[in-house]
Amino acid sequence: MDEHKPERAPAERGPRRWLFTYMLLAAMGVILLNEYLYVSQHLADIPYSEFLKQTESGNVTSVSLSDNRAFGELKKPADGQPKEFVSNIPANDPNLIPLLEHHGVSIRVQARSPLWSFVSSWLLPVILFYAIWAFVFRRMAGGSPGNLMGLGRSRAKIFVERDTGTRFDDVAGCDEAKSELQELVNFLRNPKQYTRLGGRAPKGILLVGPPGTGKTMLARAVAGQAKVPFFSINGSEFVEMFVGLGAARVRDLFQQARAQAPCIIFIDEIDALGRSRVLGGMGGSVNDEKEQTLNQLLAEMDGFDSTTGVILLAATNRPEILDPALLRAGRFDRQILVSLPDREGRREILQVHARKVPLEEGVDLDRVAAMTPGFSGADLANLVNEAALTATRRNADKVSERDFTRAIERLVAGLEQKRKVMNPEEKRRIAFHEMGHATVALSRDAADRVHKISIVARGMGALGYTLQRPTEDRYLMDQEEIFHKIAVLLGGRASEMLFFDAVSTGAADDLTKATDLARAMVTQYGMSEELGLATFKQRGSPFLQNAYLQERHPFSERTAQTIDDEVRGILSRALRLAHDSLDVNRNFIERGAAKLLEAETLEEDEVQKLWAELGTPVEEKLRVA
Repeated sequence: MDEHKPERAPAERGPRRWLFTYMLLAAMGVILLNEYLYVSQHLADIPYSEFLKQTESGNVTSVSLSDNRAFGELKKPADGQPKEFVSNIPANDPNLIPLLEHHGVSIRVQARSPLWSFVSSWLLPVILFYAIWAFVFRRMAGGSPGNLMGLGRSRAKIFVERDTGTRFDDVAGCDEAKSELQELVNFLRNPKQYTRLGGRAPKGILLVGPPGTGKTMLARAVAGQAKVPFFSINGSEFVEMFVGLGAARVRDLFQQARAQAPCIIFIDEIDALGRSRVLGGMGGSVNDEKEQTLNQLLAEMDGFDSTTGVILLAATNRPEILDPALLRAGRFDRQILVSLPDREGRREILQVHARKVPLEEGVDLDRVAAMTPGFSGADLANLVNEAALTATRRNADKVSERDFTRAIERLVAGLEQKRKVMNPEEKRRIAFHEMGHATVALSRDAADRVHKISIVARGMGALGYTLQRPTEDRYLMDQEEIFHKIAVLLGGRASEMLFFDAVSTGAADDLTKATDLARAMVTQYGMSEELGLATFKQRGSPFLQNAYLQERHPFSERTAQTIDDEVRGILSRALRLAHDSLDVNRNFIERGAAKLLEAETLEEDEVQKLWAELGTPVEEKLRVA
């Protein structure tokens, strides 16, 4: 193993140069505080009229005069008051001195120290103002010295090997990406081995993938595995209000990186910095600051030599909006896809996050992974945490598989709202609606098994739900599977039409999803005999955010009418298929709805048992298109 351990960059100068100022301010504060406490605790503050009254009565023995204050001593103080007193006096009272002499008062005049007068009147306010000014501007600069308020300094955080704390073993579910990055780790450890034949390491590597798939964790794992400094910064931190500051930060970042080579520069959310400049040439507003910052980044990537050991990693979930100049060879030479994990990857991720969670015997994380298709690594980490919280709520010592199931339901469908009061007729309609979804899925042998049926309200608008669990990861669906999925979505509406006199608004979300699937069949997947293989998805540049600048439909009005007719036809045939499936399973639906009204929830084993007793599969297939 390589024993090279880079040292942290020289620390910035701390508050030592402020030590003298702080000590001087502290000393002055102590003096002023001491004077205030002495005056407030040992002297009686009396009005000037009272001071004259006490003098005329002969009760004042001595007085010390200074500017506009008189410090004196009484012969016989009032009960509970100190013998010494202080009083504010007019600056120029010609009758005060004769009055004091007439009553035999001993008079002393305290001349104010010129030094103290200078310190309190001039020096102290200046020091206080300077200290406040320096503090405010240091905070504005993020604590960075140098330049004007540190504006041109890079805000990248430097992590050395002991700080990242992340290895490839801590990242699961993306074996292909790890194998690609392992070569980068080997290059950072032993660059001569890779340059002996004239080759070079890639200057830039772009990690692309949906949010939560572990792109940032992978970058930290590369640095931790290679044991090199890790410069981490977000793309938005380069963008400032003043033109040129972002470019200055880019220059400073690469200058720091060259001093620490070999090292890794990681720019997260690079789309905030590297958005395409096409918009500026098509009538949109131009952001000079962003464009100069991007130009500086491009120049720096062209200017540094990868053989020095400086590797640039970046991450984004929107690669389509990045500037083409940023993605060309010689800058970001490689793009590594960090996709959503498959079932095996999800199981490995669950095992990583479950290390800190006590699990009951018999918890099968593979079954949990099977119920979470489409979950990212961040979603799975949240799932493990939610399962632990669920077990905590029931005062359990360990997390069970049932806790994972409840956590999945909470993440997918939302929080239970058992306190929502519905009248009996609404609950009955919801029960038949959900049984309609389940019946179509069971009768047509859908790819996703019915895992749970519930009429407990969840989330913002779900009054009930039918949870289906896939038996395996699927990457393709044929025409018949999509059509049956639409039929399952319309099963709730078909059930209401079959068992009630009128339909309700409960199928609004189902209708939206079914319409989207039907339209995709026609316009994207070429599954319409009438329209053939042409696709009719509306095109528009991802860089044009203004709706008025989007392209018009790339097809005629007649074609648009045909698309609408085809979508309407698919939905009608799917609804008829759902109706036929429900019609032959009336007994199953009625018995299941009765059980739902009684227990509010039916688990998978209960549904399968009832289906085995009363269900009737439908073998006939309706023509899809």
